[in-house]
Amino acid sequence: MSHSPHPDVSAGSDPQALHILQTVFGYPSFRGQQAEIVSHVANGGDALVLMPTGGGKSLCYQIPALLRDGVGVVVSPLIALMQDQVDALAEVGVRAAFLNSTQTYEEASQIERRVRSGDLDLVYVAPERLLTPRCLDLLESSKIALFAIDEAHCVSQWGHDFRPEYIKLSILHERFPQVPRIALTATADQQTREEIALRLQLEQGARFVSSFDRPNIRYQIVEKANGRKQLLDFIQSEHAGDAGIVYCLSRKKVEETAEFLEQQGIQALPYHAGMDYAQRTRNQGRFLREDGIVMVATIAFGMGIDKPDVRFVAHLDLPKSIEGYYQETGRAGRDGGPANAWMAYGLQDVVQQRRMIDESEAGEVFKRVLGVKLDAMLGLCETLHCRRVRLLDYFGQGSERCGNCDTCMSPPVSFDATVVVQKLLSTIYRVDQRFGAMHVMDVLRGIDSDKIKQWRHDQLSTFGIGSDRSEAEWRAILRQSIALGLITVDHEAYSALKLTDAARPVLRGEQPVQLRQYQKPVKQKRSGSKPKGYVETDLSTLEQAIFEKLRWWRVETARKHNVPAYVIFHDATMREIAKAQPASLGDLRGVSGVGEKKLETYGAEIVELIAEFT
Repeated sequence: MSHSPHPDVSAGSDPQALHILQTVFGYPSFRGQQAEIVSHVANGGDALVLMPTGGGKSLCYQIPALLRDGVGVVVSPLIALMQDQVDALAEVGVRAAFLNSTQTYEEASQIERRVRSGDLDLVYVAPERLLTPRCLDLLESSKIALFAIDEAHCVSQWGHDFRPEYIKLSILHERFPQVPRIALTATADQQTREEIALRLQLEQGARFVSSFDRPNIRYQIVEKANGRKQLLDFIQSEHAGDAGIVYCLSRKKVEETAEFLEQQGIQALPYHAGMDYAQRTRNQGRFLREDGIVMVATIAFGMGIDKPDVRFVAHLDLPKSIEGYYQETGRAGRDGGPANAWMAYGLQDVVQQRRMIDESEAGEVFKRVLGVKLDAMLGLCETLHCRRVRLLDYFGQGSERCGNCDTCMSPPVSFDATVVVQKLLSTIYRVDQRFGAMHVMDVLRGIDSDKIKQWRHDQLSTFGIGSDRSEAEWRAILRQSIALGLITVDHEAYSALKLTDAARPVLRGEQPVQLRQYQKPVKQKRSGSKPKGYVETDLSTLEQAIFEKLRWWRVETARKHNVPAYVIFHDATMREIAKAQPASLGDLRGVSGVGEKKLETYGAEIVELIAEFT
């Protein structure tokens, strides 16, 4: 973990900060760099914080806002989730509100009065709202404790969530030079970090970079045969009844996949930007508030989703970059419990993503950056080594083999594919680089089709030289050759395969090629092994019964309070309660996740509920 060469940051936690953590939020101690960050910001320092999803980023600004004089202003791009964030703070007794376009003039005016009079601890504001003259005047006439800029990667033009209004947030430094600012994100490579610091004028701020590793997530990438069927097998064998997210590239595919899962008896809901706003919000609300729902979505869904018990994230299409992949898979297992990041990936994905870059309106420099990011993503899919090592290496962090990804658990076999690839390249060359993948594979496999006869390609010296391999094997070889940059797909010429300059040394035999051996997709069996790095929380029969009763109680309570269940208590907290079996409020006080306000609100009910069992 590092935060140099920026200003030195004092270690250790302030007793007042620890007191707030324990009494308000109910956690016994700070994790990782939280204590340092809180102390630094509470003492007026600026900071850029990179912490993986589920690492506890929000406490890094919430506690300093409570320690400092005035109201903490949180800039968040997620209007749909502000309500949940405010509800969660209200549950622990923090005075919080939001200002956004969903409110009437009267509602907004009332919140503004509370900001001016210092009657709030935290206020959440969307960036567009913050930049209005009315909002800036409000802030100038109020006492501000700090500015927290959440999802700070939205400032990066190279990133996957770019928001133009984020760039204008440098106004905060210019107009409020005395107020500390903390920018937070879960994903940013070195280039994005520099861009955040530059655009938000945080060059002098301390930097805190936590490890990007999420040891409880198991990464698995399978060869796509019938993606939808493979997804179903995966959910049924490993995640029956679990909450999960399935990402697809197109809106149409989102709707078809959700419908398919529904027909197979899995509770699935669609979510994409083309849907009616009310329907989209309703689906998101159900996903957050109900157990065991699978959300099928485009990447429009998910930033800031705080649901702790998402047990899997699946991709039916290849993400554009490792940042996007990391950000999306990071929504699984926020509670530290075991989770899966599963993806089905095939030749079509590579071709489609390359085409999207070629056909985009962007300038050449931007296209080049997108190409480099895609290459890194392909490298992760095709790697013969530990996926986690590859993933962390992308973010500039070294690591050991994890033993908890598919390539560690059943290592792929590599083979010297030089001759095979030469056969493929020669065939593409001999058909004048004018034909697509299917035609080239038919020539290689010696398939006598009308089209082949029409072009007299059955007369070529390469006709049938690859008849010893199946179409699926050739598809895998072609996909890996495209990923290695030996072949490109010309989208203007009906997806014709063309050779690149990198193909020459391979054809001449000057450069060997190693590929992954093709393996037939296997139907998933129910996996008994728990992901590594996960603390086993097996409960005794009695503890399990208490836990189930608590879950039922939580559903009812959440309904009464009109908040998501996890806002009342996380599963982890309820497991602790089931184990502790508190007989009094005093016994309940020490349980992680039970602060003073929750003790006061729910303590008596919980103690009474447990008395029925003991």
